[in-house]
Amino acid sequence: MTKVCTVYNLGLVDYRQGLSLQEKLLASRKAGVIPDVLLLLEHPSVFTMGLSGADEHIMVPADALAEEGIPVFSTNRGGDVTYHGPGQIVGYPILSLRENDLTVHQYIWNLEEVVLRTLTDYGIDGQRIEELRGVWVRNEKVCSIGVRVSGATTMHGFALNVNNDLKFFSYIVPCGITGVSMTSVAKLLGHEVEIKETQEILLRHFSSVFGLHLQNSERPDEWLNPSNPHG
Repeated sequence: MTKVCTVYNLGLVDYRQGLSLQEKLLASRKAGVIPDVLLLLEHPSVFTMGLSGADEHIMVPADALAEEGIPVFSTNRGGDVTYHGPGQIVGYPILSLRENDLTVHQYIWNLEEVVLRTLTDYGIDGQRIEELRGVWVRNEKVCSIGVRVSGATTMHGFALNVNNDLKFFSYIVPCGITGVSMTSVAKLLGHEVEIKETQEILLRHFSSVFGLHLQNSERPDEWLNPSNPHG
């Protein structure tokens, strides 16, 4: 029987609120209270530093970032530093590896496969690069992946550059890879695309690759309450 995954399309969400929400859902998923969940969202401009991050990989002084209103947030995912901003689709699967019979390696491969198939629908030939996570188009990176696994349950996920401003990647050493160049769907096509359309394509391939029936759900009212610690 096909398993169910609840999808919440949240729009623009502050990074700290998004992380708190993931942690709440992670605890519920590990306890078996909820099925698998996929959060789709965008973040206001933010640099996030993973567990293997190095401070020197942020090449712009802190006061300059403050002037632009871009915070730096240390987080508990794997990987180094990356940028999130409007126009970038971020996906956070809260998914049981055990119930889906997946290893961590297979899970990351699946995330890459979802993005590769999405790019194919736009006529873009994406690739994997051995020993490097994420999805690439020739020698440019279009999608970053960083995950955390706790109790065989995932959080964090992927960030696909669609229409976002790529200049902010020049402020950092993206993913800690010296000399890497970032690209986006819009840059590769020469024009912007509808975020909603790209999300729908991603969801279709996520369902197919993971073998999950996706069930859209409205965000509960308490998530909208700014006094709620879970955002």
